[in-house]
Amino acid sequence: MKRFLIFLLVGAIAACAPPPDVSEKVVWYEQPKALQSFELNDQHGNTITNTALQGSWTLLFLGYTSCPDICPMTLLKLAHTYQVLESNEDVDVWFVSVDPNRDTQQKRAAYIKHFNPEFKAVSAEHAQLFPFVKDLGLIYAINQQSDQDYYVDHSASVALVNPQGQLEAIFKPTYAPGSVPTIDEKQLLTDLQHIIN
Repeated sequence: MKRFLIFLLVGAIAACAPPPDVSEKVVWYEQPKALQSFELNDQHGNTITNTALQGSWTLLFLGYTSCPDICPMTLLKLAHTYQVLESNEDVDVWFVSVDPNRDTQQKRAAYIKHFNPEFKAVSAEHAQLFPFVKDLGLIYAINQQSDQDYYVDHSASVALVNPQGQLEAIFKPTYAPGSVPTIDEKQLLTDLQHIIN
């Protein structure tokens, strides 16, 4: 009986805990969202499932290796953020390629190595990829001109999955006239630390 009352008390305290002090650039879910089962492939040829998202915080960003601006800029910022957090927090970074036709395993491996070889560069055929991306609250669309000459529209936001493998938050990019929409690195770091802690 005492143990049951303790569990109730702990649950009540957790339920009354204030939300993290985050900026207006963050969509934080009071009830984290469970992700549907998925299968992706990383840059080493390994099959990646939901279990890979458990045990650590994970930042996920959509893109493609032919992207001229948003992707390299955002990945560079995530690489800097990862360096700051690496010694203090258990955080992983996933680059989710939404151009599986051109972004082969070898191409993804070479691309992500420029930013951080510790990052995962994952992808899959659209039938598996699109539901996964949608589940993260993100989106992409192929604007195909030909088999090789096309660009991909994709979210510039970064999703955060908690150590239970649930969608915890989305970090929205900053839009400034005449500039590419990307995340604010300093704000991301501050908001991320507030959520984690």
